[in-house]
Amino acid sequence: MSKRYHVTTFGCQMNEHDSERMKGMLESLGYTASERREDADLILFNTCSIREKADERFVAHLHDAKIVKRNNPGTVIGVGGCWAQSMKDLVFEQFPFVDVAFGPGQVPKLAEFLTSDSITAQGYFEFEGFPAHLPTKRDRPHQAWLQISVGCHMKCSYCIVPSTRGRHVSRPYDEIVEEARRLASEGVVEITLLGQNVNAYGRDLRPQRREFSELLREVGSIPGMKRVRYTSPHPQDIKQDVVDVHAELDTICEHVHLPLQAGSSKILKAMRRTYDRERFIDRVAMIRAGIPDVALSTDIIVGFPGETEEDFQETLEVCELVQFDSAFTFIFSPRRHTEAAEFTEGLVPHDVKVERMQRLVEVIQRNAHERAQRFVGRTMEVLIEGPSRTDPSRLRGRTSHNKAVNFEGFGEPGTFTHVGITGATSQTLTGNQSLVDLALAR
Repeated sequence: MSKRYHVTTFGCQMNEHDSERMKGMLESLGYTASERREDADLILFNTCSIREKADERFVAHLHDAKIVKRNNPGTVIGVGGCWAQSMKDLVFEQFPFVDVAFGPGQVPKLAEFLTSDSITAQGYFEFEGFPAHLPTKRDRPHQAWLQISVGCHMKCSYCIVPSTRGRHVSRPYDEIVEEARRLASEGVVEITLLGQNVNAYGRDLRPQRREFSELLREVGSIPGMKRVRYTSPHPQDIKQDVVDVHAELDTICEHVHLPLQAGSSKILKAMRRTYDRERFIDRVAMIRAGIPDVALSTDIIVGFPGETEEDFQETLEVCELVQFDSAFTFIFSPRRHTEAAEFTEGLVPHDVKVERMQRLVEVIQRNAHERAQRFVGRTMEVLIEGPSRTDPSRLRGRTSHNKAVNFEGFGEPGTFTHVGITGATSQTLTGNQSLVDLALAR
């Protein structure tokens, strides 16, 4: 019998991409997937360390794996990703039952470890290359992640990414385009370009420097590629050339994720975000001028050290002005190996953070609900993803605006259909398949 693996993924889209590469690599070694952790010969975690809660969730799962190993001593436990990288000096000391640990830049080392003659605890933490070179097992055959860079050259005072994923390194241009063409030939209709700061892509390439807008245009023009997404740009770097590609090509989705983090210029400076409140609002105006129906999402941190009530009010004011379609909101938690972890002045009490978060979420949800009403009564093209999570009798899909749609109709995952939108909440749309598409689907 082949050995079995079970992978649990925490965190961002980059981790989801890396996990698909891990699964592909393992299956190329003869492993098969196990639905249950208890039945696996290899229990693998791909970890996140961007927030304290991510650490806590992972450690709870890790202790569950310890119990499995106690009952089945031959079980191998592996820990990859950002948490492993940030804890490289302590992981085996604190968790001696872990067999292998590796950072995001060392995914191929997992195969080397598993095929070695004797398995003893090993850690791999140096950046050697892109996991994109590995085989992959995609969760959805019609959608794919496409990694264009790794790491980040920014120095945000709260962010652990530079210490876990390293400095920004761009993947070769021709290599990305070749992979995108191959994905299209395999039936992939939607790809998401991945980077910690996609707009920084290509500036480090030699001898020929490239621009992200150039790559976006090239990939968006590939025959058979119906949709192209990307995440995430940085407010400092997103410029008119990227907006122009959106306006030029229908394949580029009408969605931009633009992290705000805070609406106070004072707090943005303490965060080392390299832009101020006015610059962010200016970038929003530029985007909406070129992509009038764009859906804007963002990230916001509440309770950063030094944040006063006046600073927080400025964040609420920016949210009311911009009216985001959605937002990921976080309570600040200090991350090891970051500048902000050493801040001792202006610390915001936890109960104040929680109260501010409640007010922020109310504003975000109200504006998102109001923004979503513009879709009601329209017919939207939807990429079918599968059954609705809340009602298996209905289908679930996604619009170009990255809005989830639950609708009545027929169709296979990976195909497009048109849906008449009949309702909208702050997070999802509802509707019915158009009569023409319904007849074709039957």
